[in-house]
Amino acid sequence: MDRTTEIELVRRIFGYLDTRTTAMSDRVHLEPVTGYDCHEQAQRERRRFFRDEPLVLALSCDVARPGDFITHDLTGVPILLARTRSGHARAFVNVCRHRGARVVEGSGCGGSGCGRRSFACPYHAWTYDCDGRLLGMGTTRGFEGVDREHHGLTALPVLERHGLVWVRPVPGAAPDADALLQGMGDALDAYGWSGFHRYETRTLRRRMNWKLAVDTFLESWHVPVLHRRTIAQALHSGVAAFDRFGRNLRLVFPLKSIDALRGWPEAEWRVVPYALIVHVVFPSTVLVMASDHLESWRIFPAGQSPDESVIEASLYTPDPVETEAARGEWARRFAQMLGTVEAEDFPVAEGVQRGLGAGAQACLTFGRHEPALAHFHRAVARELGVEATRTS
Repeated sequence: MDRTTEIELVRRIFGYLDTRTTAMSDRVHLEPVTGYDCHEQAQRERRRFFRDEPLVLALSCDVARPGDFITHDLTGVPILLARTRSGHARAFVNVCRHRGARVVEGSGCGGSGCGRRSFACPYHAWTYDCDGRLLGMGTTRGFEGVDREHHGLTALPVLERHGLVWVRPVPGAAPDADALLQGMGDALDAYGWSGFHRYETRTLRRRMNWKLAVDTFLESWHVPVLHRRTIAQALHSGVAAFDRFGRNLRLVFPLKSIDALRGWPEAEWRVVPYALIVHVVFPSTVLVMASDHLESWRIFPAGQSPDESVIEASLYTPDPVETEAARGEWARRFAQMLGTVEAEDFPVAEGVQRGLGAGAQACLTFGRHEPALAHFHRAVARELGVEATRTS
């Protein structure tokens, strides 16, 4: 974010702290329980948001060097994302054009000692380069007349901006960064995430709707209760600066250390490292700039019922983790990250999911002091074209 925005955010936060208030909606929002447990809506969401929509599937640093690749299956489409020799990110359906086998598994590197320049299908050794071109068919006999140019991997639309990589899981036009981010791009660009390094990714499977997982990050009123032994010690709970960027949003949760800035000239104010900055890239990518590192939570529906989700939880560091001391420090921080969200937030969310079918209520109530929750769910309803959610 630019300096003017950064100073304005700190000024806004100090105003909230001094008046014991926070960002507020104009009204209470009542979110129908059916949004979390309706099978029909869940199927529509899968198609609209996780099949037809461009999704953040990686950071640029996940495929930093030519030959680097990852595979991804959580959208329901097998996807191969690779960095070409020319430095571009390319994505393909991870399906061989010969007999439909998966071309490659897992992830890999193209750096020194790796030499990844092509992918050979494990079934019959049809081979493709990182641009998806068919290089060889495993034999020179029997495929006379087959046009190699038209038997490359099926390409998927890719967009790389601000250190993030979007992929649309179905072929089509290239995504438009301005249309996706709606003004949030400059704020993201300032963090320099393309130069970060992935420390670790953990895949979590939980019995809760994917929107409940997103909800976890959209308010801090629960912190002094649920997280009293963890982040409550460091956070100004219940205070947040909230900004909309079309369907996307940003929340700035001030740490208690931000109080030190009161004695500094405004020109020296910084939001990082004095706040947790949560960005939600619609529909379900949660990016948390926390002090000197990035936490990424990429959330997807799983299974066939509305009460299953899978989450890719990743931690990215500004520098390579190469020494024993650094490995120990980042292992501690990664454990702290998972210990807060996976061990405290998500079990409560699973309990919410189980309680939805008890008939205790028709709606969940989002207070005026929880504007991000209302904004997120209104965006979901608007995109689906469902009946407007009710307000008090």
